[in-house]
Amino acid sequence: MADWLTIVVEFQAMASPCSLHLGGTDEAAMRHAAQAAIDEVRRIEHTYSRYRPDSIVSRINQAAGQAAVEVDTETADLLAFADQLWQQSDGLFDITSGVLRTVWDFKRAVIPSPQALNGALARVGWDKVERTPTSVRLTQPGMELDFGGFGKEYAADRAAVVLKMHGVDQALINLGGDLHALSDPEHSAPSAWTIDIQHPRPPAEAPSASVARLHLATGGLATSGDYERFFIHAGRRYCHILNPLTGWPVSDFQCVSVRAGNTTTAGALATIAMLKGRDVTAWLDAQGASYFAVTHDGTPCANGPLAQPQKFSTH
Repeated sequence: MADWLTIVVEFQAMASPCSLHLGGTDEAAMRHAAQAAIDEVRRIEHTYSRYRPDSIVSRINQAAGQAAVEVDTETADLLAFADQLWQQSDGLFDITSGVLRTVWDFKRAVIPSPQALNGALARVGWDKVERTPTSVRLTQPGMELDFGGFGKEYAADRAAVVLKMHGVDQALINLGGDLHALSDPEHSAPSAWTIDIQHPRPPAEAPSASVARLHLATGGLATSGDYERFFIHAGRRYCHILNPLTGWPVSDFQCVSVRAGNTTTAGALATIAMLKGRDVTAWLDAQGASYFAVTHDGTPCANGPLAQPQKFSTH
């Protein structure tokens, strides 16, 4: 019987460092499968990136306030998913809220004026979008769609599908921290992959410290936190996760990690949880979600067999 081996393939996509950890006995076949999965990730990036002028998202945004844009089945399904998330989150998950980034400058640490913020908020609102099974129209000039809220997560799920199609059933897909795991019970324990969650407030002597260690056999794991893009002003942290109803950054939780059957669902739940604020744990419990979270004051909380917190400072 051929020896079992694991390979790691690293690449860049969606402005993030990415990797594929594959297990099997045929290295050539695994590398071929890895390339097919990478091609699928890049296809999704090219199709839905708002930074590419030829993407469907850019074409929709360029037509804001004008005629409807025809969409294919895949795009229509993602828009239907966005609609479902908007309804289930009471409007907190809104893929039209990306325009808020135009008034929040995290590089220069600028807090927007009330006038600028209100001007951006006027262009936010999923309820202002007209949609049919084959088309979508942004009714106001200056409106935008942004698939960043689930783009990487969807790509991770699609990469998992491609790997399975190529006969790989032992893998960990990592797209900038959004994970999808596949496990072969013949070659691994039920908890096949061990994941360290980044510490949202790492001590100076250990900048790469983790706050929790999670075990993931199959499905998706995603983390949303206030530490990726932020600035401190007058002692207060302002992060890039913006409430589409108020335009202001969230502030009740440092991070939320959620495990679900797929990465797209896990990512959506984690993002909504950050936006829900103090009601997050009750809401996640109601969803039956397995999660690990850290409150604004550094208190860990968890539900389900997801995490055991590491020792960490509450500052």
